[in-house]
Amino acid sequence: MDDSTHPRLGIGLAAVARPAYLTSGRARDLGPDRSVDDLRARTWALLDAAHAAGIRYVDVARSYGRSEEFVAGWLAARPGTGDVEVGSKWGYRYVGGWRVDAEVHEVKDHSAAAFAEQSAQTLDLLGDRLRIYHVHSATLDTGVLDDVAVHRAMAGLRDRGVRVGVSTSGPAQGDAVRRALEVQVDGEPLFTSVQSTWNLLEQSAGPALADAARAGARVIVKEAVANGLLAPGGGDGSPGVRRAEAVAAELGVPVDRLAVAAALAQPWAGRVLSGAVDPAHLASNLAAVEVVVPDGVGAEIAAVGGTAQEYWGARSRRRWA
Repeated sequence: MDDSTHPRLGIGLAAVARPAYLTSGRARDLGPDRSVDDLRARTWALLDAAHAAGIRYVDVARSYGRSEEFVAGWLAARPGTGDVEVGSKWGYRYVGGWRVDAEVHEVKDHSAAAFAEQSAQTLDLLGDRLRIYHVHSATLDTGVLDDVAVHRAMAGLRDRGVRVGVSTSGPAQGDAVRRALEVQVDGEPLFTSVQSTWNLLEQSAGPALADAARAGARVIVKEAVANGLLAPGGGDGSPGVRRAEAVAAELGVPVDRLAVAAALAQPWAGRVLSGAVDPAHLASNLAAVEVVVPDGVGAEIAAVGGTAQEYWGARSRRRWA
């Protein structure tokens, strides 16, 4: 790999390829212009900046508005991007109608029929550029981790050369990760990629992610800046956020840079995603590779923060904007 690349960093398009999301500060960061053409142009500009900075992994999903379409168009228009890997996800459908004020923005469906429909749509757009395909927010309660029909269908994709895995959310992420690691098809582990939320405010999945890495799975960290809570101007004043901001100030760096650096410091973290929506935010996230996180910072922030249940409960109440 060229020395100019960032093998442990990626760019996720959850916050930029659809008009509404729950990230803090969207009115400030995106403004009112959120038509399909506006967000396509913004996404392409972000991808151009990411590629120029050495990012070679892009994370999208069927439910991230038109993220797959935007990436497919960008790849086709940029012949120098043959080294870019794309990971996508199935299991949610975008139903927001490109409205910020939609009552429902996405609907979960982990059935075999949903996989058949959505994987066909993904492959139609991305073709052989798709490298990883995750179950989107796999949990024990949906049954997807015990659904033999889904596993067999996903193994068909695995056998075509696409790595398959799970993404996780919620206070029981660790349980979902460990169950996913147990799934085998034809005597081989099925899920060899795990994408989970880990940040200074929500560290509960760490032990399970370490298990995943030891088992040979690739571990991808999402939401390292806690959907904007650990970004300048996005904090909610909670004790964990205040402590993270204070540590960042002591180090002389923005809090987002500390947050991404803390994720990169985890020995099991194979890749950490930036969820930036503009090149300036992306540059700040990428500068995290230069930050040395003092020993004990994670434990210190966890000690003053809330529980995983409190974190996810508060997240579920956040308004999409």
